Amino acid sequence: MGSMKAVQYRKVGSRPEVVEIPVPEPGPGQVLLRVEAAGVCHSDFTVMSWPAEGFPYPLPLTLGHEGAGTVAAVGRGVTAVAEGEQVAVYGPWGCGGCRQCATGMENYCTRTAELGVVAPGLGAPGAMAEYMVVDDPRHLAPLDGLDPVVAAPLTDAGLTPYHAISRSLPKLVAGSTAVVIGVGGLGHLGVQLLRALTPARIVAIDLAEEPLELARRVGAHEVLRSDEHAARRVRELTGGRGAELVVDFVGAEPTVRTAAECVGIAGDVTLVGVGEGRLPVAFGAVPFGVSVAAPCWGGRAELLDVLALGRSGAISVHTETFPLEQAPEVYERLHHGDITGRAVLVP
Repeated sequence: MGSMKAVQYRKVGSRPEVVEIPVPEPGPGQVLLRVEAAGVCHSDFTVMSWPAEGFPYPLPLTLGHEGAGTVAAVGRGVTAVAEGEQVAVYGPWGCGGCRQCATGMENYCTRTAELGVVAPGLGAPGAMAEYMVVDDPRHLAPLDGLDPVVAAPLTDAGLTPYHAISRSLPKLVAGSTAVVIGVGGLGHLGVQLLRALTPARIVAIDLAEEPLELARRVGAHEVLRSDEHAARRVRELTGGRGAELVVDFVGAEPTVRTAAECVGIAGDVTLVGVGEGRLPVAFGAVPFGVSVAAPCWGGRAELLDVLALGRSGAISVHTETFPLEQAPEVYERLHHGDITGRAVLVP
């Protein structure tokens, strides 16, 4: 089928490279996607910072775990999707048969390690290429008119905060407060999701003026500089009670500490960011009744919800688009905090 461009992590410790590789062919039950958009995510840096010893994935690895595009071909036996359909890729592939997968929560599949099932861009060849193979049509969601550039980041930057916030919806009643720490690719969607799904007052916390300006623009009621006074200001805003929910999209030591200081009695702390921060949880270490969760990604039905919110205009992704060839520079810019919202590669 000829060759194509792809963005690969080829050697532990090296920068991602744009290379020419053969166009893959879909096997039985698989789908070949012509990629129209691939989101660039901070968690790729986590993968690229792992040492060579015990590196979990075979290299070279085609990056990109946020993808959307058009079905280019289907393997033998595939009837659920047809050539020409526009779809988004559900990223956290599971075994499809365990109890978690049966409920659509493949992000919590209990058999991935045992069966060697890996996600695209995180073990399997990802979306930063002109074409990608999707293991099963159940991992595709119809775009139904949604722009692929918007849909691709929604598969993680939208789905992950949606899943993280969902557990706390019963607590986010009128008069409640939700705190969002870190207004990057995920955080700016977290603010919008809270706005769309709850009547809570939303307080956004970040280090820099630009993300705080974005937070204000997309619906935060209050914005605060991330410093040693942030938690005290949240306490003041809530009449001393603290917040019902604090979602930390950074996960570094200082932000995790801020999260613990912001949350009120019987509130939720949800740690989404993959920083190295640790939150000690014990009787007296956090307010009474506080629940702490470290969720991962989201479920298949939740992705349908998120795409529907995107179609209705309730949430929109602040994107900067780049050609595939610029991927190495885009990663550099992301690393230095020079991207507001989400960077999307358009092959």
